[in-house]
Amino acid sequence: MHRKNSDKKHYYYLLFLKMSYLTVEKKANIFKEFGGSEKNTGSVEAQIALLTERINSISGHLKQNKKDFSTHRGLMKMVGQRKRLLSYLSKTNLTGYRALIEKLGIRK
Repeated sequence: MHRKNSDKKHYYYLLFLKMSYLTVEKKANIFKEFGGSEKNTGSVEAQIALLTERINSISGHLKQNKKDFSTHRGLMKMVGQRKRLLSYLSKTNLTGYRALIEKLGIRK
């Protein structure tokens, strides 16, 4: 069965709306809160905060869709990346590390 081009565009638009959990404004707020400014996207704290937001969103998706294995693999890669960044932060700035995990509520 072939879809018309407009049906295909409509389908992808709906898919985009469903998956746009991280808007530009939300990203800017995360970078402003954790990185110091909206332009400071490279700080370790901001990257960890952004990964945490993505991980929380994808975890909610996987609770509903248990057999979505490709998304599960992506989630595991993000968790590993966040773990490496947290390890780096703990080695370089222990007080900042403790403040960040307390603020994000990552570890107990």
